[in-house]
Amino acid sequence: MAVPVVDPSLIPLTDADPAEVAPTRRPRRRPARTDLLALGAYVLLGIFVCLNYWGDVNGRVSSHLPTDHSWFEWLFTHGAYSVRHLENPLFTARQNAPDGVNMMANTSLLGVTLPLAPLTMLLGPQVMYALYLGAALAATAGTGYWMLSRHLVRSRAAAFVGGAFLGFAPGIIHHANGQPNFVSNFLLPLIVVRVLTLAEPGRWRRNGLVLGALVAYQIFINEEMLLLTALACLVVVLAYAVQRPRATRAAAGTFLAGLGVAGGLALVLTAYPIWFQFNGPQSYRGLQGGVFHNWGEDLVAFVTFARDTWAGDPAVEKTIGLTEQNTWFGWPLVLLSLVALVLLVRRSLAARIVAVLIVVFSVAAIGPWVRFNGVETAVRGPWSYVSDDLPLVEMMMPTRLTLVVAAAVGVLLALTWDAAYRQGRPAADRPRVPAQRTGEAAPATSDDEPAAPIAALRRWVRPVGYVAVALAVLPLFPRPLPAQQIDPPPHFITAGGWRPYVPAGRTLVPVPIPSNVHGLPTLRWSALTGQEFPIPGGYFIGPNELGEGVFGAPNRPTSSLIYSTMDKDVVPALTDENRRQAVEDLRFWRASVVVLGAHPREAVLRDLVTGLIGPPQRVDDVWVWDVRALVG
Repeated sequence: MAVPVVDPSLIPLTDADPAEVAPTRRPRRRPARTDLLALGAYVLLGIFVCLNYWGDVNGRVSSHLPTDHSWFEWLFTHGAYSVRHLENPLFTARQNAPDGVNMMANTSLLGVTLPLAPLTMLLGPQVMYALYLGAALAATAGTGYWMLSRHLVRSRAAAFVGGAFLGFAPGIIHHANGQPNFVSNFLLPLIVVRVLTLAEPGRWRRNGLVLGALVAYQIFINEEMLLLTALACLVVVLAYAVQRPRATRAAAGTFLAGLGVAGGLALVLTAYPIWFQFNGPQSYRGLQGGVFHNWGEDLVAFVTFARDTWAGDPAVEKTIGLTEQNTWFGWPLVLLSLVALVLLVRRSLAARIVAVLIVVFSVAAIGPWVRFNGVETAVRGPWSYVSDDLPLVEMMMPTRLTLVVAAAVGVLLALTWDAAYRQGRPAADRPRVPAQRTGEAAPATSDDEPAAPIAALRRWVRPVGYVAVALAVLPLFPRPLPAQQIDPPPHFITAGGWRPYVPAGRTLVPVPIPSNVHGLPTLRWSALTGQEFPIPGGYFIGPNELGEGVFGAPNRPTSSLIYSTMDKDVVPALTDENRRQAVEDLRFWRASVVVLGAHPREAVLRDLVTGLIGPPQRVDDVWVWDVRALVG
């Protein structure tokens, strides 16, 4: 296997000053057979992770986040609807009628749903969801592999291990349970590479333009992951500057010029969407009560095996009580990481920067109070000193900062495998740096090579290193994502029986009305019929009367009455005021028909709605209340 030349514009593998390393430029290479095998393995792993969905792709959703799963199916339909009807994708009135939803102010995945709109129209949102989820996992691993193999390590196997972790880390697999936006990280390795090449002499315009385009596109995929990547790049640049002040001063002008080009282009491309996000209709500022601000990382989580790994136990999360498993590395990987850092930091600049990333973001991920094994201690965490009113900070969840730690661990795994790989290589294969006094080229000091190598010991380093990495990561091999069966929409909905009841400008009111707690099946009615009818309520974040973000539409008296009846499974005593308010709410929603399909609470819901607006008709497999005459 050919040994690639490490790109000198990035963080070097050796501790030689970049100004002293003989400049070599890598020739452009086509993907080798090894690269294609790596990508093929990632694709197979992506299919394996989504295996439970493919058993009945039209009738299964995530067991852990079924409402999020349905929301993203709805998003794929939104992209297709926007393209088909040439509507502004930044806003929709197909949910939360009549107020609508600001899609830029929500997780909308427009950078994916719009380009894939033709496939969604052809295959449907359920197939598109499962197909994309596996592809996004594989693509992230693939770009991570490219970054590592082309710019940081010599061993393709090392790059494969690191790329696999970047794409399929426990925290990423956890988010794959209904949140494909957090597994859509395939642009992030490319962004990191472009940031680290901004100082490349003579190419600052080109590098800046490419970086600006990548950043602009990532904004339409996941702004939160872009923010975390930007913070990580800032720490990397600062850590490099402290350790390489001379090289930093020499390259600062070029780097800043390229950064200016990138920022300018990204701003031009995204100025209106970002303005719309914060100032458009149904925009908001922060979340009511700063609900995410308290979600810090439990210290025991780092050494715990994640639920969706082969070594994981679903019962453990009940003890720790975390909502997300963004670290959950397990003790073998934590132990390996500590040992690897001890062995590598003295000789590897890259390892030292990785160590800084791990420490900074692990500490930052602790919330306002330190948590240990599910118990909130009296020890203050770093977020207790941060106001939850600060822009951007107000929307951040501290635990998600550990996604940077996961990425750093992935790089560390690649560096560790590569260090073992390079032990025992012939001297001719080692990189050479110019001698400073004699003028003769001498072998470069390898990151993990001792000053006086012992041949017998070196023979054992490679197999021991490989085995150590394997034992640390194999327990984290992902399981297929758990899925649950869900009832299909009524035939009345899928066959278009609703069409005579819903003229243009009017809404179909499903019972129960969709919300972030209730009405998961009825939200899918909209998704699986191409959003051809608007609905009230929904699953989104919108403003309350104070302009703060809240989950779902503000409850109206009738929707609150429906939810309480479902929860109690008893129809309350209805008053004339309840009936008057029901008619008023239907007018507000611009309703033309109310529809109740099969539901565990079907009997009480039918009796409730009948008591409010009169008897229904049985049409096909649903109960129908035609309210056009009632609401005018």
